[in-house]
Parts: sequence; C-alpha cells; structure tokens
Amino acid sequence: MNVFDWLSALPLYDSAKPYPIIEVSFSKGSRKEFFKNNTNHILEKGQWIAVEGVSGYDIGQVSLTGELVKLQLKKYGIEDQNALKRVLHPATEDELKSYEKHKLREPEVLLQSRAMARNLKLEMKLAEVEVQADGKKGTFFYTADQRVDFRELIKIYASEFKLKVEMRQIGARQESAKVGGIGSCGRELCCSTWLSDFKSVNTTAARYQNLSINQTKLSGQCGRLKCCLNYELDTYMDALRVFPDNAEQIETIKGKATLQKRDIFKNLMWYSYSDSNKQYPMTIVRVKEILKLNKEGIKPEELQAVELETGNKANVKVDVGFVNDVGQITLRSLEKGSKKKKPGGNNNNRQQQASIGQQNKQQQGQQRQQQGQRPQNAKATQGNNDQNNQGQQRQQRQPQGGGQQQQGPRQGNQQNPKQAQPGNQQQRQGDSQQARGPRPERGPQQPRPERGPRPNNNQQNRPKERPKPSDKPAE
Repeated sequence: MNVFDWLSALPLYDSAKPYPIIEVSFSKGSRKEFFKNNTNHILEKGQWIAVEGVSGYDIGQVSLTGELVKLQLKKYGIEDQNALKRVLHPATEDELKSYEKHKLREPEVLLQSRAMARNLKLEMKLAEVEVQADGKKGTFFYTADQRVDFRELIKIYASEFKLKVEMRQIGARQESAKVGGIGSCGRELCCSTWLSDFKSVNTTAARYQNLSINQTKLSGQCGRLKCCLNYELDTYMDALRVFPDNAEQIETIKGKATLQKRDIFKNLMWYSYSDSNKQYPMTIVRVKEILKLNKEGIKPEELQAVELETGNKANVKVDVGFVNDVGQITLRSLEKGSKKKKPGGNNNNRQQQASIGQQNKQQQGQQRQQQGQRPQNAKATQGNNDQNNQGQQRQQRQPQGGGQQQQGPRQGNQQNPKQAQPGNQQQRQGDSQQARGPRPERGPQQPRPERGPRPNNNQQNRPKERPKPSDKPAE
C-alpha cells in the first residue's frame, strides 16, 4: 500500500524546484528504494521509469514524490543522499517489453531453484526471485533459521540461469509480506500493506492485555506473534497505572488470597483462596486498604467482594430493531424431515393412527343412530330379512335324493356369485352411503306412501335346483 501524497495538489511558486529525490517501487510494491532525479523530467506518481541497476538498468514505478520523501528518508535513517542511484529516463516501449518478458520467467526460475536447493540438502526456504529488467541479474530472497553455506548453490544458479546471482536473507515477517494474505481480522495483512518496520513482539504484551497464552490464536501467518499485539499495548499500560503494585497476595483471617486477573474496564481485581476455586472481585480502593492493614500487621476478617449483576434489569428497555408486522409462519413441514427416525417409531405411529381412525368411525356411527336413518334404508333392511326367510324355507322344501347329499354349508359355498341375493347389493349400497357420511338434511317433504316388499322375479322364475347324480351305481 503506497503512502498518500496529500501535498501533491499544492502548487509551487515559480522559483521553487521539486524535491530531487523520489521513491520507486519494484515487483508490485514488495521492494522500495530511493533514487536521485537529476533529469529535467517532472515525474508523477504511477509513472514507469528506468533507473540504474547492477551492470545495467532496471524498471520501476514511481510511488512517492515531493516533500513527503523527506519524512520517509528520516524514517528509514538515510542521511547520505549522494550514495543514492540515479534516475535515467522514462521507460520506453522496448524496455517495458523486456521487463514483461523477464517477469514471466520468474515463477519457473523459482521452482527450479527450490529443487536445486533441496538436492543439496540445504536448510533454507526460497521465498521470491526477482530478475532485473535487462535480464543480467537475479535476486534470490530466502529464509533460514541457521547460517547456510550456499557457495556451491550460487555456482549452480549462475551456470543454469545465466544470471549474476545475489542471495538476500529476509525474516519470516518479510516473507509473509511478500506472499500476502488475509488475517484473522478479515483484512489484508498489515505487513503486506502499510507496515514497514517490524518490532519485536513478546508474550508479555498478551499478559498485560489479559489474553490467553494460546500459540495458535496469537501467532500470525508468518508463525510469529501478531504485530497487532503492540497496537493497544500503550493504552493498557496507561490503564494499569491505577492498579496497586505488589498486590499479588493479600492476607486475611481465612488465609492468603492470590491475585487471578485484573479487569481494566471495570477497575476490579479478582482474588481466590488456595483451598477453593471461587473468585472474589474487589475494588481497587478495598485492595489498597487491605495492603495497608497487612503492612501494619492486621488481617481483615472478610474481603468484602463486589456483587456483580449478571442478568438484565427489569426496567431496562431493549431496542429489538426489527418487528415482524406480517405475522408468524410455521415451518412444521421442514421440521418433520429434520427429526431423526427412531427404531420401531413407524409401527407405533401406524397403530396410533389406526386407533384414532376406529374412534372416529365409532363416533360417526353413534351420530347417525341418534339422527335416525332414512326410510329407504329401513325398507332395504326389511327386504333383506324377508329374502333370508324365503331362502331358509326353500332349503327345507328341497327333496332328498337317493344319492349322497351335500351339506348345507357346502351348498352355500358352491352358489354362483352372480345369483347372490339382491339384499346383499342393497346392503353394500348402504355401507357405501355410511362411508361417504350423512347426507345434508333436506327441507320438509310430504311422506311417501308405504309399499310392501317387491317380489323377486329372479327367485320366482328360477327353477328349483335338482340334486346332482351320484357316481355310485344304484343298488
């Protein structure tokens, strides 16, 4: 991330000249250097220029000009301005083509150089390779925990890539700055955007801020402690000045109480006894009083802990921020699919549903009996009874033949289903009407004249059944 030049819009008077030193960034801002502008060109931010390199030239992009460069030189401690390299001229089209050609070569060179270092079994990690715009020099950035003897590696690189090799060691934080990424806060890494100088970070910074010493949570992408632990450290140090010193232990009649933590936001100190895990919050004033009594040799009876309110007060009104004026919507259809099926649960549900269905049928039958059936149903039942009586008389009148007679139940079973009594058809119609439910009541109608039972033509015209001839010969 480049520095914002807020002085660029201010006009200069006629006799004034722009500041002769500019800041130039290379390799998409991963490296920045300062150069003297002795040419007559007025350079602006974002312009591509050619500068002096190692036995050749290099191409970079102007990142900062004007009076703000003085502050940057002071920040990095650069005092000898005569030792800085010069700006040659604005970049031409041929130079830009050569620059793009060698930039496309860098990923391949990085992969091959890592394989060569692994073959030599060197404990080092190559982070980036930067090839100069004219293709005469290559800078290899690496990280290592110990000193590495790479004299033989340089010879292999020079003969393989035809470059003048420069090995430059960087730290883990500079490596993460070159790689880039997203931090746990959800923003781009500070080291790859605006942070230029890396200060040492210790675990004492986490202790002052009452943070749990967890290496996975406190370490960043580089594997070191996060740089942001130092951002609010000064504020916590100022707040801790109010708390008394040498207050790790206080004495009471019950025993010694040990300090567990300090609550900077509420100005409370938490103590606990060695024989219990209960913690007692105390104010700073009370702790100072106990320390004063302990110096005089007096032990107080109680700590006088503060009572903390954990729940919301009844009179406090909470702003919900959203009110559903449309209404509530049930999502039972979605909840059914999420419920886990228990073993044997389907059978139980089916039994319950069957019992409920039987109860409903019984209630419907009782309601129909109370309301009374229609006269047509009564006629149908009378017809069925008469027909049953006629059938019994007909069976008694049948002549007994000389052959073997068939029993009554077998004859009833061998009857043709087409010749079934019409009373069964009427009974089926009545059952279908009961299944459909009671018909709606009609208005008052005149009663129909009662009629007698209709003669069954099929039974009267049907010839009497004859006994079947037996297979046995007559005696």
